[in-house]
Amino acid sequence: MNPVDAARVVVIGNGMAGSRLVDELRSRDAVTPVTVFGAEAQRPYNRILLSNVLAGKTRPDHISLVDAAWYASHGVDARLGVEVTRIDRAARTVHASDGTVTPYGTLVLATGSTAFVPPMPGLEDGLPRGAEVFRTLEDCRRISALAESARRAVVVGGGLLGIEAARGLTGRGLEVTVLHLAGHLMERQLDPAAGRVLARTLAALGIGTRLQAAVTGLRTAGGAVTGVELALPGGGTEVVDADLVVLSCGVRPEVGLARDAGLAVGRAVIVDDELRSVTDPAVRAIGECSEHRDEVYGLVAPAWEQAGVLAGLLAGTDPAARFTGARQITRLKAAGIELASMGETHFGDDDEDVEVVRFTDAARGTYKKAVIRDGRLIGAILLGETSTAGTLTQLYDRASPLPAERLGLLFPGVGAAPEAESPVRMPDAATVCQCNNVSKGQIRACWQSGARTADAVARGTRASTGCGSCRSAVEGIVAWLEEQDTVDVA
Repeated sequence: MNPVDAARVVVIGNGMAGSRLVDELRSRDAVTPVTVFGAEAQRPYNRILLSNVLAGKTRPDHISLVDAAWYASHGVDARLGVEVTRIDRAARTVHASDGTVTPYGTLVLATGSTAFVPPMPGLEDGLPRGAEVFRTLEDCRRISALAESARRAVVVGGGLLGIEAARGLTGRGLEVTVLHLAGHLMERQLDPAAGRVLARTLAALGIGTRLQAAVTGLRTAGGAVTGVELALPGGGTEVVDADLVVLSCGVRPEVGLARDAGLAVGRAVIVDDELRSVTDPAVRAIGECSEHRDEVYGLVAPAWEQAGVLAGLLAGTDPAARFTGARQITRLKAAGIELASMGETHFGDDDEDVEVVRFTDAARGTYKKAVIRDGRLIGAILLGETSTAGTLTQLYDRASPLPAERLGLLFPGVGAAPEAESPVRMPDAATVCQCNNVSKGQIRACWQSGARTADAVARGTRASTGCGSCRSAVEGIVAWLEEQDTVDVA
């Protein structure tokens, strides 16, 4: 292997984890040869915003993460629309669908996840016309095209992606029903009471919900879907009519290449704190296809944190960098729905070792809950009204001591919280953008360097470019800084 090949970093996967790694690496190292393979033909995009595209509120080109000229201007060999078919670890090469063989010094797997399609009648020969999964921008385009002539849609799966898909379809004027096997919606992130409030909120938005719905198959006619078949508790079946079905039954880490190459795979590719495969230190893995300390992270913030750690290691700018785990915080901000969920949310009033603070106003779609153990926040749900989400995120992320007045955790201005409810009054060390780990101090520094608008701050720090839920906080800080500057000048 020649010196160039020995130095080359090859990234398989150009989604939110892989593209972020390439960007982070180039920001630290302008010379190391980098090749990135993306099975999708388009440039990388913000997958979090797909529901807005599905609803027709955002154009597909507006969610791109890099512009068309970025790769050439940064010396990155981007193989878009080219799938890697085989990894040869002995030769340190990857074989691709276009017939090329590319050598590597370091190989990074960022293959993400694929939508899970359960085996059932009606799917023996693949998805029938009118049935789609909701995972990629191409999926979104197909669903949007079908929605133009559809009247009734069924979403199978009431997790985060299923709710986003349902909200997107109602934005196109369809009658939508969500079928969910569990006893309440988003059962991984919400407790039953929050799930009931969410279902009521969806109903007000025109989305029906069927819980404990055991889907047994799809009904078709002439090769097109006509409905979804359910098993009834007492026996027999029921058919929910639909001319559009979106399957949102979860995802599975894409580990076929890794398994075929002989790498250790549990639920995903098993890696250490330097994100190296435990089988082969020349292979790294980040994002949804990696398994670190028995945890597979399915959210963007941990994937971007891994990308930053790995970029520092590969570029040599931070050789002591290690990924030691991340706290997962779920944000849903679809039209008419605001939700933040973190940590251990399923404890109730009868659990002796925890303290639960809770408020419910189902008529207004509001549910708030804080779970406390040993004076620290270990879980929280904010649904419908999320003004204290920044405060709770800080307290949860840092395991900080809590105020004696617990209601201040749920309602702004009540009691004295160690982190004020307004991001403007947060200390500079406080994290404003959880997705990109951007602090108030970094926003202040960016503003002082000349970025005088929220858009300019977003370009300079990446704050608000993830899920977008911190956009109002960024705008508030920028406005406050501008006001302070005016006062100082006067």
